[in-house]
Amino acid sequence: MLNYETLIQNGKVIDGAGNPWIYADVALQGDRIAAIAPSGQLEPANAHTVVDAAGHVVCPGFIDIQSHSILPLLRDGRCLSKITQGVTTEIMGEAWTPAPCAGLNNSPMENEFFAVDMPEWIERARGWSRFRHWLEAMTEQGVSPNVGSFLGGGTLRKVGKGMEMGAATADQLALMQRVMAEAMADGAFGVSYALIYPPDAYVDTDELVAICQVVQQYNGVYITHVRSEAERLHQGIGEAIEIGRRAGCPVEIYHLKASGEGNWWKMPEIIEMIEQARDAGIDVTADMYPYTASGTGLTAMFPTWAAADGKFFENLQNPETRQRIRREMQNPAATLMAARPEQVMPIGFRLPAHQPYVGKRLAEIAAARGQEWIDAAIELLLAERQSISTIYFKMSEENVRLQLQQPWIKISTDAGGVDPAWAKALGPVHPRGYGTYPRVLGKYVREERLIPLEDAIRKMTSAVAERLSLRNRGLLHEGYFADVVIFDPTTVSDRATFAEPHQLSQGVRDVWVNGDRVLQNGQHTGALPGVVVSPH
Repeated sequence: MLNYETLIQNGKVIDGAGNPWIYADVALQGDRIAAIAPSGQLEPANAHTVVDAAGHVVCPGFIDIQSHSILPLLRDGRCLSKITQGVTTEIMGEAWTPAPCAGLNNSPMENEFFAVDMPEWIERARGWSRFRHWLEAMTEQGVSPNVGSFLGGGTLRKVGKGMEMGAATADQLALMQRVMAEAMADGAFGVSYALIYPPDAYVDTDELVAICQVVQQYNGVYITHVRSEAERLHQGIGEAIEIGRRAGCPVEIYHLKASGEGNWWKMPEIIEMIEQARDAGIDVTADMYPYTASGTGLTAMFPTWAAADGKFFENLQNPETRQRIRREMQNPAATLMAARPEQVMPIGFRLPAHQPYVGKRLAEIAAARGQEWIDAAIELLLAERQSISTIYFKMSEENVRLQLQQPWIKISTDAGGVDPAWAKALGPVHPRGYGTYPRVLGKYVREERLIPLEDAIRKMTSAVAERLSLRNRGLLHEGYFADVVIFDPTTVSDRATFAEPHQLSQGVRDVWVNGDRVLQNGQHTGALPGVVVSPH
């Protein structure tokens, strides 16, 4: 009788806890790790499939705490650009989730970029009255990675107050607290606000605390894109810490960074702020991606009030409000993105007439159009009628290295999982969606020896699982779920660049999710074994 479905032999096993590697064999049975033993102690004759991992590392699957795979997974469940990095669990929900459809949030997927040509999902989303419904629909369709999510804070705000600025009324807040409690009961990991984007930007600290007090009752996490990563970075981090102190819940800071050259000096002080908060008993940690450029919409350069009541494009067209916008944006270093036009590269154009601009900086585009950069940005947005995905080159390599060395940092992509076969047609993207984890393992571990391999893997696995109270994942332990990665430490690296982003990474050879092999010798098997994960 065969005891194991799969026996992985001869690899350097890294358990994910930060312990030194050992030579060991790992046996998988069903969806679990059945046994781990020193090399040679598990009998190959007892296994249906024997996999030779000589010269390779065997480790837990990576858990992406900031994934944007909601719409890509509804389109294509294979999640190719993530699986080929070794990601086995996608945690989504920054600011937005496609459910619940409730209150004033009556069409949660409408106007979302990837949903433009997905009318069937736009319609289905109108029936997702509970948070869990979209996750159930996703796994029913089939996905390769495990999936889980925070409740999007922007979605929650739309339920209670739509796109209106100002403080929530008592009734609106009570509705949002009830919906928050329902989402936690449905398996949300907590709540996620991106406080530079409307409508999240309209939420004040007291409202955030009131929502997070509900999250705390369910032992959840407050995760946030802070209100400023630039000129008011100290205040943004300070607000996150204050919310953790007042609400009593753990705080996770998305993609820690100091944006804009004039703010790079602040990062050591920000790290000290986090350390002091932790010393005071406030559970605050952070994650990051290993790049010196960020990616979001061109709209992020604009003042948040311009999108109030859903009237962003109307305000761009109105001469009076347009002039007010121009005045506020005259100093680009003072904008939310703290980026000069020569540091801004719009890439997400849909109109054929704008395709020649792909790969050019906003300053170049404006010069070609004979316009000032603000007017060029406004006219492009009015023509495209969408946020226009944009790369902002505004962080320092020194800070990337400094952040990676912090014991409380985790690795995340801030990106969705796609297949270049269809994603290329949608235009360029940030390379982090293809290369984040191999970039850390190749550039910063193997080449620069900045951090040990075991610590890098801990930051990608158990550190995330512990943060999320995700049981039986993130470690190679007997009885844990069989989310397992085999990679070559001598070749693992990212291939995606800003000029050529749609390139799969290299060096990750095999991946199992819940005991099913989804990547074999670098090729996706087509398997869709992912399940919904939650802190319950």
